Amino acid sequence: MTEELVFYTNPMSRGRIARWMLEEIGQPYRTELLTFGETMKAPEYLSVNPMGKVPAIRHGDTVVTECAAICAYLAETFPDKALAPRPEERARYYRWMFFAAGPLESAVTMKALGFEIPQERLRMAGCGGFGDVMNTLEMAVSGSTYVTGERFTAADVYVGSHVGWGLGFGSIEKRQAFVDYFGRISEREAYKRANALDDEAGKTMQAA
Repeated sequence: MTEELVFYTNPMSRGRIARWMLEEIGQPYRTELLTFGETMKAPEYLSVNPMGKVPAIRHGDTVVTECAAICAYLAETFPDKALAPRPEERARYYRWMFFAAGPLESAVTMKALGFEIPQERLRMAGCGGFGDVMNTLEMAVSGSTYVTGERFTAADVYVGSHVGWGLGFGSIEKRQAFVDYFGRISEREAYKRANALDDEAGKTMQAA
């Protein structure tokens, strides 16, 4: 019997990244919608993720949190969808997945919160300067169709979600390379399904 796959999320969160990945793998899953500061901080969910944040997945007895980890786990656990890296793709796959989870996430968040790293202290910050992060991100999405080359992988779900979110909310620069890259990956049927599901979930939660 297939182990149950449970998805804990809120449609106005990074859970949209995990939802897209779940739609890409095409496995049945059950969605648990949680509210900020309420059910996310309740003891029942804190037993799943002590951080009290979404998304998280439970696959049988296995719990995975953190969007990049969820994307990587699902890609490897359901290999028939060919979203995990081939040997020759691993270096770029892991490089850009972790770049997005580390420097990109940190730099964008600090900028959105109004924090600017003093020039003389840039060496202390693992993410470096915002401009350097944008230049590096542009390199990641340029020169090939997808971040690992000419094949779509889970790294595109993760990196692409950051690019799409940043373009939509103005938290990253609107460079043509970013617009073109997100334009390519946002045409995927799984992305469209995931967006529709989260939009509907958002309406349901607002009406409750």
